[in-house]
Amino acid sequence: MNSQYINRELSLLEFNKRVLAQAEDTSVPLLERLRFLCISCTNLDEFFEIRVAGLKQRMEIGAPAQGPEKVTAQAVFDELCVGVRQLVKKQYQLLNTKMFPQLADAGVRFVQSQEWTDAQSEWLNTYFEEQVVPVLTPITFDPSRPFPRILNKSLNFVVRLHGKDAFGRRRHRGMVQAPRSLPRIIQLPEELSKPGEHNFVFLSSIIRVNVERLFPGLEVDGCYQFRVTRNSNLYVDDEEVSDLVRALEGQLEASRYGAAVRIEIGHECPDDLKEFLLDHFQLEEEDAYMVDGPVNLNRLAQVCGLDDRPQLLYAPFTQGLPDELLTDADIFSILRKKNVLLHHPYQSFAPVIDFIGTAAADPSVLAIKQTLYRTGAASPIVDHLVTAARAGKEVTVVIELMARFDEAANISLANRLQEAGAHVVYGLVGFKTHAKMTLVVRREQDQLVRYVHLGTGNYHLATSAVYTDYGYLSSSRKLGEDVHKLFLQLTSLTDTGAMHRMLASPFSLFDALLQKIERETRHASEGREARIIAKVNSINEPQLIDAMYEASQAGVQIDLIVRGICSLRPGVVGLSENIRVRSIVGRFLEHSRVYYFHNDGKEEFYCSSADWMDRNMFRRNESCFEIRQKAMKEQIRNDLDLFLADNCQAWTLNGDGSYDRVVTGDAECISAQETFLRELAAAN
Repeated sequence: MNSQYINRELSLLEFNKRVLAQAEDTSVPLLERLRFLCISCTNLDEFFEIRVAGLKQRMEIGAPAQGPEKVTAQAVFDELCVGVRQLVKKQYQLLNTKMFPQLADAGVRFVQSQEWTDAQSEWLNTYFEEQVVPVLTPITFDPSRPFPRILNKSLNFVVRLHGKDAFGRRRHRGMVQAPRSLPRIIQLPEELSKPGEHNFVFLSSIIRVNVERLFPGLEVDGCYQFRVTRNSNLYVDDEEVSDLVRALEGQLEASRYGAAVRIEIGHECPDDLKEFLLDHFQLEEEDAYMVDGPVNLNRLAQVCGLDDRPQLLYAPFTQGLPDELLTDADIFSILRKKNVLLHHPYQSFAPVIDFIGTAAADPSVLAIKQTLYRTGAASPIVDHLVTAARAGKEVTVVIELMARFDEAANISLANRLQEAGAHVVYGLVGFKTHAKMTLVVRREQDQLVRYVHLGTGNYHLATSAVYTDYGYLSSSRKLGEDVHKLFLQLTSLTDTGAMHRMLASPFSLFDALLQKIERETRHASEGREARIIAKVNSINEPQLIDAMYEASQAGVQIDLIVRGICSLRPGVVGLSENIRVRSIVGRFLEHSRVYYFHNDGKEEFYCSSADWMDRNMFRRNESCFEIRQKAMKEQIRNDLDLFLADNCQAWTLNGDGSYDRVVTGDAECISAQETFLRELAAAN
């Protein structure tokens, strides 16, 4: 693909290769390596459900070449097939030849059926009869019982049969569906394991060994696992929909049985049964992946938290707090004196929860407004908002129902908040509300004071412990006015005018970024120092990329720290010699978005919820806030410099779209994440 842009899907596949590389890295603890293997599988599932599904739809309708690189969906799909097959092959080779043996040496064994002792077989037979058989529904096929509907990503078995059934009819094929209520990995009792060992058995092995008992009177000549991945894109017509919740609920149900886009089958399955499955799901040979192991590696994640194997896990750490919060004073009195910058997960998310909880309980607080994109199933923040609403406070919550794979959870929390008396507003169809902000209005000495929290990440307690993000707490009057205007915009859809300290999509952010890049370009052309640093999850917006190409040609030094997708080609002669792109993949998911512009010495720092993608600029409501305090600017600049110095967990992007891992060589190993942890330990 000869273009000055890298295809988005191919770049995303490259990211998943970097994730899998963590599973190969022997410096990573063994169970954490297994976790990275599972993450690579989860990522690949979503890749097929969304990205490959979209490509297939474009191929079906014969859509013309799209994207800034102007390539056809078929060309992208063909190249992806090669890369995905290589990735899947590496996943299973790594599992079978490295991880299973190393786990067994560490006392964590996945026992194959041919290895079961008599005592283990007896226990598993009993388990099968008592726990598995009652919830299974084995079927054979005939005109009255056609092939059943197969749930997206569910575990299934196709069975070859011989003989006649109870009604004298010959049967050739059958099927067994494993309900999701059944655990996919079963731990054997301690008395059936050696002292200190954990022995696990796959549900697929138990079913395969006992499948003849499900078809009495018939001869079973093979039982083979398979799993189908379906199109999980949700489509809501923003011109026709009259009730977003009802439309989305209908789409969620339909997506469980969307068009098949991939099938994974046990590698020992014979060709005729493979063809039978492909024909039924209307898939082609290139859509089939024959795997040597469980068809769903994600299930292995349940063993990654074994609490008696600390040597196989990352060392635990105690989250810190900024000095300003190491006091018994309440959060409002602290913020009246000083703004607070939080760096998660090194610093705790608890102050954010405390900010909202204190507001919910404080009789002087009149109103709380908050955006929610992802919160998790049991969210203390939602609990506090419910408490505030029931206490009679004015609570307004802007909930994004179209947060991918969290749609059902967000519908549920919206209903809960409405029942408590909160005003619930849904994100505008076609413009996801991705901004992360909270506004608290408090009466103080006959005046109304606004307090705000702004962040680069979600209001999600669990992910705040593994995602790196910045959070900002402030009582700044101008910042409070800006956040107030943004909430007015989200609830009333009116033009709120210019803001003091913030930029927002889809209105001011894109133009401001272009202007700042062009300003650096102008400064470089005039012989002045010019520099841009951006840390984001993804970059693919072509106008921003083109502006950076022009800046590079003018002499602007540009460093981009991009975890995932990057459509910009760095280091290309005559185009981007002065642009460097690196990706950090480590213990924590790099999620913070930070923009830095040298501005002829008057340095500017911004934190944001927005990546530099076309969707974030034009199809999402995003927030971007400036950091002005000197100490905070120095902290963020030091953090960025550390990421740029990382030579342990960093990868550099080449102009052809491939990535090379940075090699330490004789230099001292510098890991940004490990440095933050060491500094945290020293402070504690």
